Amino acid sequence: MESSQEFIIIDMGDGILLKPKKIFPKTKLDDVAGCLRYQGKPKTLEDINNAIRQGIEES
Repeated sequence: MESSQEFIIIDMGDGILLKPKKIFPKTKLDDVAGCLRYQGKPKTLEDINNAIRQGIEES
């Protein structure tokens, strides 16, 4: 029996960090599409770009 683990490699500057890659079960779009429901006002392209810019600045 063969066992394996995948890792995410993160460059820390003075070394590397190996984090185990989380394994997700295979799903179909129909299984998860319900979690995408959004009841609010649609976001504009400007709203989306501002959110991306904010996320980049915070990281």
